[in-house]
Amino acid sequence: MHLQTFKRYEDKFLLNEEQYDKLMTRLAPHMRLDSFCIDGSYSICNVYFDTADNEILRRSVSKPYFKEKLRLRSYGVPADENSTVFLELKRKIGGEVSKRRASLSYGAALHYLETGEKPQKLSYTDIQVLRETDRFLEEFKVYPAVAISYDRTAMFGMEDHDLRITFDTNLRARRENVSLEKGGELLLPENIRLMEIKIPGAMPVELARTLSELGIFSRSFSKAGTEYKRMLCEKQLVLV
Repeated sequence: MHLQTFKRYEDKFLLNEEQYDKLMTRLAPHMRLDSFCIDGSYSICNVYFDTADNEILRRSVSKPYFKEKLRLRSYGVPADENSTVFLELKRKIGGEVSKRRASLSYGAALHYLETGEKPQKLSYTDIQVLRETDRFLEEFKVYPAVAISYDRTAMFGMEDHDLRITFDTNLRARRENVSLEKGGELLLPENIRLMEIKIPGAMPVELARTLSELGIFSRSFSKAGTEYKRMLCEKQLVLV
């Protein structure tokens, strides 16, 4: 969970309860829970940044070959300004996803985003990520646009440690009080789980066969993109 730089492919699936239960039975002998899943899951809170006219999300939902987004992420709600958070630049080129992130205190991250001033003591990787973030902030005049939170169960392959599968529930989003806290309107029905399979290359044959047998097929899904589309629909309803 604390890797700062990586590249991988991500396949997404929406599962109902029956599909989830059957899949977990099949996965149990081959996967282990992430050590952070102390009670079976952990919460993730995100703040996504966008321009006043939603340029970044508008571009994202059009499915371009290249897209990039900036977000602030915490694992659990930050207790205070000294809590560790991650400022992330996430890019997708073709089907490959890369993520670069700097580990900062919550207070330092907010100060940097407001003023552009970097903390004094940073690792080499953090310095490089913030330099890339400087470039992003110069290109796009962004503000905290939407908060998205969810509960995650994460698993790793026992034999293939590069295989990572996550299940997200209680996906909620809001455009008011945009901060690293949970809450908002549901993005998916409560009985639906978002599964993501994250791998550096091709999906293992046995896993692909299992998904096919259970009628589980990949589909395009973006948490921030789904929230943006819902917002547009609500605006159109108001105008009618």
